[in-house]
Amino acid sequence: MSFRPRRSVLFLPGSNTRAINKARTLPADVVIMDLEDAVAPDVKVDARMNVVKEIDSGGFGHREVAIRCNGLDTVWGKDDIRAIAKSKANAVVIPKVEDRNVVIEAQKIISQEMRKDLPIWCMIESPMGGLSAARESKENPLQAVVMGTSDLTKDLHALHVPSRFPLQTSLQMVLLSARAHGLVALDGVHLDIENKEEFLQHCTAAKQMGFDGKTLIHPTQIGPANEVFSPSADDVKLAQEIIAAYNEAVSSLPAQLPPSSDGLASSSKRRATLPLCEGSSSSEFDTRLPQP
Repeated sequence: MSFRPRRSVLFLPGSNTRAINKARTLPADVVIMDLEDAVAPDVKVDARMNVVKEIDSGGFGHREVAIRCNGLDTVWGKDDIRAIAKSKANAVVIPKVEDRNVVIEAQKIISQEMRKDLPIWCMIESPMGGLSAARESKENPLQAVVMGTSDLTKDLHALHVPSRFPLQTSLQMVLLSARAHGLVALDGVHLDIENKEEFLQHCTAAKQMGFDGKTLIHPTQIGPANEVFSPSADDVKLAQEIIAAYNEAVSSLPAQLPPSSDGLASSSKRRATLPLCEGSSSSEFDTRLPQP
C-alpha cells in the first residue's frame, strides 16, 4: 500500500511565473497554482495558459501539482477545467463547492476531454458547503476536501481568534465527511505570515484533530508544516514494533486451524486474535519522505 504525504500544500498565483519556478525547488508536498482569487479578472485567461505551460514543462519532482480553477458559475470556470483536463496536472481544485452537482458537472467536462482519472479536490468555504460536505464526499473521483477557512469565517460572521473556536464545528463536520468516504482532508490557510507561533499552534491542532496537512500561502510556512504533520520518531518506532509483532504472529500460526464449533471457517476468528495492524505493511510506515 503506497502513501503520498500532503503535509504542506502551497498556493501560488497562476500569473506569477517567478513564484512557479521557485516552487520547483521548495520542499512542499503539493503546489496549487491558483486561477481564482489570486489572479485579476483581466489576466485570468493568460494565467490559465501560463500554468498549463509550466506544468507540462515538468521539473516539479515528487510534488503533486494541482490547479485551482475559477467557479463553474463564472465565465472562466468551464474553460479552466477543460484546459486542466488536457494538462499534466495531478488534480483540479474547485472553489466554493456547495452542491454535489458542481462535482458532477466538473466530472462531465473532464470526461469530455478523455481524462476520466483526473482527481477532484473540493474547497469548503461556506456554511452551505460545510453542511453539504457529506453529500459532496460521495462523488467520484473526489480525492480531497480543502477547508477555505477565511471565507468560511466571514460567512459565519465570526471572528479570527487564535483558538479558532468559531470554526471547530465546521472543521469537525467536514473532517467526519472526509473520513467516512476515505478522502484526504486539508486544513485552511493561516493569513498572518509573521505570527509563526500561532501558525504552529494551528498546525498542531489540525494534526491532533485528524487533518492530513495544511494549505499555505508563503514558502516560510512549508518547513514547520512538514515537521508537524510528519510522524515523530516515537510514532515510527511504535509502527515498526506493531508490524514486527504482526509478522511474528502470522508466521507462528499453523497453515490450517481446526474448524470452529459452529462449523464456520476459522479464518475470520483467527484474524480477530491478531494485532489491529492487520493488513498493514512496512511501506505504510516508510520513514523516507520525498526530498526535493
